[in-house]
Amino acid sequence: MPPRRRIAPDQGEQALSVWRTAPDQAPRQVVATAVRYTLEELGARAPGRSVEVRVPPFGAVQCIEGPRHTRGTPTNVIETDGQTWLRLVTGASTWEQERDTGAVRASGQRADLSEWLPLGL
Repeated sequence: MPPRRRIAPDQGEQALSVWRTAPDQAPRQVVATAVRYTLEELGARAPGRSVEVRVPPFGAVQCIEGPRHTRGTPTNVIETDGQTWLRLVTGASTWEQERDTGAVRASGQRADLSEWLPLGL
C-alpha cells in the first residue's frame, strides 16, 4: 500500500517550478514542500520498506521492495540535503556525481537510487 500523500501534487509541482527558476534563492518553505512532495513521489513509484531515504530536516521515506526494516537503525540508508535531493530528482545532477562528491551518503547493499532517479517531474 503506497504511503498517504500529504503534499497535493499541484502544490508540489508549483514548488518544484519555483525552485527550478532560482534553486539557490528559493525560500526555505518552497524547498521543504518540493522535497516532501518528491519523497512522497519516490515512495509511490518505488513502494517498499527496504531503503530509508532521509533529507533532513524536511522528511524521510521508506521505499523499494526487499527485506523489511523493523527495529533499530535501518541497514540501507541514504541521506542528503534538500538542494542535492532536488538536483537528483529533477535530473540537474546524477546519482553518481552527487555520491562521488560526498553530497549523498549511502550505506547498505541496497542503498542505490540510480535506477529510480531522476523522477521525471
